[in-house]
Amino acid sequence: MTLTTEVNQYMDELIEIRRHLHQHPELSFQEENTKKYIADYLENLGIEVKRDVGGNGLLGYIKGGHEGPTIALRADFDALPIQDEKDVPYKSKVDGVMHACGHDAHTASLLITAKILKKHEQDIHGNVVLIHQHAEESLPGGAKAMVEAGALDGVDYVFGTHTASHIDANKVGFCSGPAYAAADSFEIDIQGVGGHGAMPQLAKDPIVAASSLIVQAQSIVSRTVDPLESAVVTFGTFKGGNAFNVIADKVQLSGTIRTYLPYVKDQIKERLNGILNGIESSYGVKCHLKYHDGYPPVVNHEKETEWAKKLASEIDSVEEAFDFPPSLGGEDVGYFLQHVPGTYFFTGVGNKALKATYPHHHPKFDLDEQSLQNSVKLFLSIIEHSDKLEKYAIKKTETT
Repeated sequence: MTLTTEVNQYMDELIEIRRHLHQHPELSFQEENTKKYIADYLENLGIEVKRDVGGNGLLGYIKGGHEGPTIALRADFDALPIQDEKDVPYKSKVDGVMHACGHDAHTASLLITAKILKKHEQDIHGNVVLIHQHAEESLPGGAKAMVEAGALDGVDYVFGTHTASHIDANKVGFCSGPAYAAADSFEIDIQGVGGHGAMPQLAKDPIVAASSLIVQAQSIVSRTVDPLESAVVTFGTFKGGNAFNVIADKVQLSGTIRTYLPYVKDQIKERLNGILNGIESSYGVKCHLKYHDGYPPVVNHEKETEWAKKLASEIDSVEEAFDFPPSLGGEDVGYFLQHVPGTYFFTGVGNKALKATYPHHHPKFDLDEQSLQNSVKLFLSIIEHSDKLEKYAIKKTETT
């Protein structure tokens, strides 16, 4: 059984699926048509489907003809509130909504993977669980709810991929250990006393207080966190005031904090609260912090990452399988990897000639569709060699 050789004959369908999804994006927790499209496709293949898992999530089940591990393959399918600015035939038809992060490609890749696996299910050692996850882009995300609803019941390993426009097409990146950070968010309300712009002595200016807060917060990472650890504190919004000659009475701020380690997160939260207390005392305002714990870090398991990298290096269309550095981006696939071993790899889709190098979440984001064959081929290779995965893991454990 050499499944990867069959991928080329399904490339037109892979691209067709991706473009259909790209034209019909749906926001997180609103993916009604998308989940129906996925479920119908799988059921038409004769694959058992469990719908509405933890919300709009879906599970597909393929039972192999031989004994072996149960491996889950995961793809997300929600879109973003971004206006599609590309000039292409498959441009989003939904105003203000766009697949700007490659989730359409993730889904298309997993559907074609499922089609090929179903055709050869009697040759599979073990079982396959197809995890089609909703709502990756918006807290609390879909992964946690799917895990709680039993998506990983009986699963031994989990694998997934994210397209990467900053990686050249036909290259695949792997990151053992922490790959993505815990992605938290915060909101801060600063209540002051409004007044006339010409008489600031009668007011308590929250804009000045907020400005001081932002400047002081820049020292949190540089002067509180160990320089050998990674962390980010970013303010994303600053809302206050309605007229040029009026001192506002209230300012609202929001931002994100990214960390890998729980104790680093605690340090940042403690320091942020300390700065807010000082702002209140210095400027006579009142500060209220709302902190939202987001997705956990994505921590790839070493043995499974090394094994998947080895398989990728043997795929004919992969020019390079390389070690990719960790990122402080966030991804809720971490919930799956908290429970079972596996890895989340990065499929390069960048191509300057196709103008497919815009960053993710950009209005002109696009990708090299031919490179999606590598996601499918690696998924197939993982399943085809699943019996060797368990032997590899045991061997690595014994030699550790």
